[in-house]
Amino acid sequence: MEIIKAILFGIVEGITEWLPISSTGHMILLDEFISLGVSDEFYKLFEVVIQLGAILAVVIMYFKTIFPWGFGKTKTDTLATFNLWGKILVACVPAAVIGILFDDWLDEHLYTPVVVALMLIIYGIIFLIIERKEMRKCSCEDLKDITYKQALGVGAFQLLSLVPGTSRSGATIIGGLALGLKRSVAAEFTFFLAIPVMAGASLLKLLKYILKVGFVFETTELVILGVGSLVAFIVSILVIKFLMAYIRKHDFKIFGYYRIVLGILVLLYFFLLK
Repeated sequence: MEIIKAILFGIVEGITEWLPISSTGHMILLDEFISLGVSDEFYKLFEVVIQLGAILAVVIMYFKTIFPWGFGKTKTDTLATFNLWGKILVACVPAAVIGILFDDWLDEHLYTPVVVALMLIIYGIIFLIIERKEMRKCSCEDLKDITYKQALGVGAFQLLSLVPGTSRSGATIIGGLALGLKRSVAAEFTFFLAIPVMAGASLLKLLKYILKVGFVFETTELVILGVGSLVAFIVSILVIKFLMAYIRKHDFKIFGYYRIVLGILVLLYFFLLK
């Protein structure tokens, strides 16, 4: 039964990590209805570490783009790749600093269903507003055209995702759109930005777990981690392909509507039914 639950968590992680609908928010809500039979400390580790499966999907799918050498790349191409990584790292700075300083406080005070619901609704509305034609001024048509100023701006927007329910991809995509990035460029930059951010978050959670519990895992816990990560990896590949195909012909409004409806349903559940 715990393995089946891990599969469900992996599916939800793989879908919601890349769509701008909040992976953390959905994981909190899923845990409300289908809790894993593990300790609180291990679950906190699990919900972050399975993101590594999602990261691996990006690394494999975009390896040619993010790896500086090979694939017939010239010196100019290699420099351009290093330049892209420079922008990715610059964009990571704001969330990395604030996230490390306030990680425990955020876990303690903001990881609640009500906060998730409110953020789902608020940022759903923002998506609808920013996707209005008169609000869209696209000045960046390619990854290589992103400036360091725009990268830092996207990183600043990523700070919003420290509040659960906001969505890391949602915050950075909104930031990218607001700063003039083409939809596909905003989405791809969000994918790449996830690599150091999510790897760092996983390492931080792992260190905290080791310091508190020790490097001790039961066989069941290791299986749960492995299954959840593998499922998240497989589902992420499918979802990333879907998202990139979808936004070539459509905008992000559908995700805004989804967030609003889900947020309202969550509020109704916790205030009226629970």
